[in-house]
Amino acid sequence: MRPFASSLPGPRRLIGGVVLLVSLQAFCAGFFVVDVIDDIWTERPSPLQALTLLQGIETASALAMLVAIVLEVRLVVWLLRRQAGMERDLRLAGSAVESVVAEHFAQWGLTGAEADVALFMVKGLSIAEIATMRGSTEATVKSHLNAIYRKSGTTGRPDLLALILDSLMARAPRDAGEGALRN
Repeated sequence: MRPFASSLPGPRRLIGGVVLLVSLQAFCAGFFVVDVIDDIWTERPSPLQALTLLQGIETASALAMLVAIVLEVRLVVWLLRRQAGMERDLRLAGSAVESVVAEHFAQWGLTGAEADVALFMVKGLSIAEIATMRGSTEATVKSHLNAIYRKSGTTGRPDLLALILDSLMARAPRDAGEGALRN
């Protein structure tokens, strides 16, 4: 199974595209500002003469483009920081799941083969898929699963998954503001 983050379209290419787009907008805004200044400078014989309607619209448009560029850059920076935070949280959650699963496996006294089968089962693989992944028969996988259920005191896959999920929920921080999971 691929992690969620790796299934997203290339973030580096997306960021590169946004940087290119903002750079192009900045170039166009700069050109537009220079054009407005040139129009005002060459068409106004005295500084006291009022701007024409077109010059006023061009000036307002150039300023709006500059403000939009600043806002876009701030938005991209915010999104990148948010993505980094979410990736950090995902790593923490993954290590919490791994820790709970490993604790249960050790507590139940699973053998290496049983732990492999249990891990594949927790990840959602079918008996046939587990057998293929381990290079064994489905009967062997079923035998391991029966031993896992017996050692864990559960009656089947849903019961075992509920037990692990309950353990994870008990470890979750009480307050969303807490940064680390408590033991």
